[in-house]
Amino acid sequence: MRDTRESRLLLVLLVAVAFALITIDIRGGEQSPLDGVRRAAASAFGPVEEGVAAVVDPVAGAVAAVRDSGDRSRKITELERENTELKQRLGSDDRNRARVRELDTMLKTAGRGQYGIKGAQVIAIGAAQGFSWTVTIDAGSHDGIKRDMTVLNGDGLVGRVTTVGPSTATVLLASDPKFTVGTRLEKSSEIGFANGQGDSTLKVELLNGKAAVQPGDRLVTFGSAKDKPFVPGVPVGEVVRVEPSGGRLTRTLQVRPFVGFSKLDLVGVVVQPPREEPRDTVLPPKPAAPKPAPTVTVTVTPSASASANPRD
Repeated sequence: MRDTRESRLLLVLLVAVAFALITIDIRGGEQSPLDGVRRAAASAFGPVEEGVAAVVDPVAGAVAAVRDSGDRSRKITELERENTELKQRLGSDDRNRARVRELDTMLKTAGRGQYGIKGAQVIAIGAAQGFSWTVTIDAGSHDGIKRDMTVLNGDGLVGRVTTVGPSTATVLLASDPKFTVGTRLEKSSEIGFANGQGDSTLKVELLNGKAAVQPGDRLVTFGSAKDKPFVPGVPVGEVVRVEPSGGRLTRTLQVRPFVGFSKLDLVGVVVQPPREEPRDTVLPPKPAAPKPAPTVTVTVTPSASASANPRD
């Protein structure tokens, strides 16, 4: 088409008509008289657009991936956070299960000795009270706790209550050098006194210097007058070494306590002593001794051919 005066007039006319149609369509909205034409055009050109889109899709997908990368990053962060929370919850569940087992063991120990106990949790260690081997528990006078009550856990003797507040109490641990408790040897009932030695073993002085004792023997609390500060029968520890007597009237033992004082969590304060002396019933059963391996005897019987004279 040549650039003539007529062609320029035609172009101006077409532009004016296009603007007029656009104005009518915008003002008409959904009721536009051109809506039918628009749907017809979409039907006509739709397949072409889909074909073009099929060619452009890989590029469009890449652009969308870049555009959505922030959303995906947020989703990954959320999943990681949820995973961390689940791990923490699982760890908490594991800890709760361990505490349930610890509580169950303590209740069984108290049941065997017929001790009435008040459960408590260790909430602080000795630094708050000085240089003594002590812990603070979350039970006090409001819970029926009094001074000079025995404290135990599922393994045995923890200590005794020394100071009581309304909602907390201080417990002097059996490992403290100032701690002393009367003991009784399992089976033989030999009496002695155990003293703490810090993070080492307990030192026990048996009153009978000629008492028959050996490593592996176990001790329980002897008990105090009116059961204060100690009720009888609480497991104390196991003999690991017997010191030479050297002609002394007493016999010195080194005893490994049953309780791990560095990992205390749940404890029980004995608020009701047993009606009867439990003796050795609170001690856990000793593990069965390993059976000796059977001895294999091999008997060699010489054969007739082997015993024959090789010269024959």
